[in-house]
Amino acid sequence: MKYIKKLGQWLAALIALLILALYSTDTDYLLKAVRTIYFNGHTTAFLDDYKYFENKPLNITTTQPWPNHKNYNTAQETPKLAETNKDLGTVAYVIIKNDSIWYENYYDGYDESSKSNSFSMAKSYVSALLGKAIMDGYIKSLDQPVCDFMPEFCEGEAAKMTVGDLSSMASGTNWDERYYSPFSITTRAYFDDDLTKVMSGLKVVNTPGKAFKYASGDTQMLAIVIERATGKKLYNYLTESFWKPLGSENQALWQLDSDGHDLVKAYCCIASNAKDFARMGKLYKDYGKWQGKQILDSAFIAKSITPRFKESPQYGYGWWLRNMGDKSFFMMRGHLGQYVIVEPNDNVIIVRLGHSKGPGDAVATFTPDITTYIEEAYNMLNNAL
Repeated sequence: MKYIKKLGQWLAALIALLILALYSTDTDYLLKAVRTIYFNGHTTAFLDDYKYFENKPLNITTTQPWPNHKNYNTAQETPKLAETNKDLGTVAYVIIKNDSIWYENYYDGYDESSKSNSFSMAKSYVSALLGKAIMDGYIKSLDQPVCDFMPEFCEGEAAKMTVGDLSSMASGTNWDERYYSPFSITTRAYFDDDLTKVMSGLKVVNTPGKAFKYASGDTQMLAIVIERATGKKLYNYLTESFWKPLGSENQALWQLDSDGHDLVKAYCCIASNAKDFARMGKLYKDYGKWQGKQILDSAFIAKSITPRFKESPQYGYGWWLRNMGDKSFFMMRGHLGQYVIVEPNDNVIIVRLGHSKGPGDAVATFTPDITTYIEEAYNMLNNAL
């Protein structure tokens, strides 16, 4: 008994020293990471983790439910799609044809109103808010320097960085996009309670505006720029600019770094549902027009869904781009396989939310699951003709 007591004292001392070391080295965010992720049985951020963070609501007013297609849910999932949905833990799969719900299915206890984490699909919203801020006159153009809003980026190469560079992932910073390393800046940003401080520590190491490099930090910096330009909190600006005007049916939540600093995790973390996420896809499909009103500038959208760099045809301004055969898709993408996929010529929107994307490098390439979700949606549509 005495031995056990002494062992317990030693363990308590070691834990105290470890915690002290984390605070002294400014890595105490790891405590939140362990408590939030590992203690809940996960190794990375997960769909329902918004419940463990501070959030701000995106409220709704007059809702505009999606109409059901005349052939609503008359089709069945193909065997390949059903297998993929099961194997990868899909929680929502929706096909919208001609602005009507053609097919929808939910799994694992989720339903049409269940919230789940958007992860990086939020980047498309932030880019849209940049377009809105330009349209509203708060920001001059895509070419306005970041330095006008963040003086810590006014020297050397950093002075060349524009707001458009942030939206198109061409900042030239030393951001390190690693999701599974506890010591990467990506992990720090997810759990740190002061994102402005984290972003201010970035360094511009390459000439901005010259090449695409996927970096969540670019979107987080863009959020700071938009807030300083508009004088509005980003969650309020999104609510008034898009969430309410697009007739969202459910209140959403946007994660904060902390209540004290009150900055959204702009590169991720809007908790909502498949059919409300799909509204941004429809807005871009219709070049910014919603129920006859021009909500977002059509020229900005056209630029957003066009590759900025010929060497990187997979990305525009806040949107992923992919050609398959004679079809051209643009899409919102998020960690673990959150997708809103749009084919404007066919007037088709495909939404998939789930626990896993399967194998593959989500940052550098289009993972195989995307091909499956697209091909099998079209197989379902074609089989119904």
